[in-house]
Amino acid sequence: QELLVESGGGLVQPGGSLKLSCAASVGLAFSNYNMGWFRQAVGKEREFVAGITRGGTTTNYANAVQGRFTISRDNAKNTLYLQMSDLKPEDTAVYYCAADSRPWGGPRTTTSAYGYWGQGTQVTVSS
Repeated sequence: QELLVESGGGLVQPGGSLKLSCAASVGLAFSNYNMGWFRQAVGKEREFVAGITRGGTTTNYANAVQGRFTISRDNAKNTLYLQMSDLKPEDTAVYYCAADSRPWGGPRTTTSAYGYWGQGTQVTVSS
């Protein structure tokens, strides 16, 4: 059983928008985890996109997406979101949600900090 399942990816034109969702199963105490979005383009390493604390009060973003992407969560629905706007071809990647294995502090930016991962959803930005 997958603990985290992403959805909402697809093909979008440059300048367009998409909203990704990440649903956590009942096997993961979602509200106890800081969460993050990462992405991996073909031939590149997986990179941090955005993070959010357990209660949703603190967020951080990679410089490349600051001002265009918004991370949020609904703990009552066990769901994490990533609203992406003004998409660019360089945003093309597989997007992953992840749960931080450390139950305190702010959202971290390294892949090694996250112990649970979804299977990913493809986002393609192309005209």
